[in-house]
Amino acid sequence: MSDFYEFEMEGEILEEQDSGVWLSIGDLMSGLLMFFALLFITVMVQLKQYQEAFDKLPLVILNTLRQEVPGGDKLEVDPRTGDVSIPDAILFDEGSAELKPAGRQFLLNFIPVYSNVIFSNDEFERMITRVIIEGHTSSFGDERENMQLSLQRALSVSDYISSLNFPTQSQFKYKVLAAGRGELDADQKIDSPGDRKVVFRFQLRPPDWGKMFSVPSSSPETQP
Repeated sequence: MSDFYEFEMEGEILEEQDSGVWLSIGDLMSGLLMFFALLFITVMVQLKQYQEAFDKLPLVILNTLRQEVPGGDKLEVDPRTGDVSIPDAILFDEGSAELKPAGRQFLLNFIPVYSNVIFSNDEFERMITRVIIEGHTSSFGDERENMQLSLQRALSVSDYISSLNFPTQSQFKYKVLAAGRGELDADQKIDSPGDRKVVFRFQLRPPDWGKMFSVPSSSPETQP
C-alpha cells in the first residue's frame, strides 16, 4: 500500500513538472511572437518615413527653385528623381567649357538655394549621399570630343562651386562629384539643343536595414 502511494505521488509530481515546462515554452513563444511583431511594425514605419521623404524631395526641389532662383522657370526638374537639368546655353558658349559671366551669375543664385534644400532637412541630408554634376552634349560632332567637353564642363561647374561662399558650402562640396556623359544619352538621329545640358543628379542611400533591425540598447545604469 505504501509503495503504491509513493508511486502515485511521484506520478503527480512529474505531471506538475511537465505542465510547468510547457507553460514556460508557451510564455517564451508568446514573447518571441510579440518581439517580432514589434520589430515588423518598427521597420514598416521607418520604410514609410523613407518613402515619404523620397516622394517629397522632387516637389520641394521644384517649388523652391521656381520661387527663389531668378530664371528658375528655365530649369527642368524630374518629378520622380529630383534631377535638375540646366540648359547649356545658360552656362556656356557653344563648344566652350569656360563658364560665361551669365552662367556664373546663375550658379551664384542657384547653388546656395539648391544646397539649402538638402541641408535644411535631416531626412534629405541622410538620404542624399552624392550630388553628381553631369555634363551632356548632343550627338553632333566627334563622340570622343563630346565626352571630353562634357567632362570639362562638369568640372568647370564643380570648380566654381568650390570658389563660392555660402553657409552650407563645405558640406555641399563633400557630396559633389563631377562626371561627363558626352552624347551617351543624346538623340543619335538629330542634333537636339535639349541634349546639351548640365544635370544635377542625386545619388541616394538605400534604407539602412541594419539600423532598422537593431534592438535599442538599454540605458546605462546611473553610477552612485
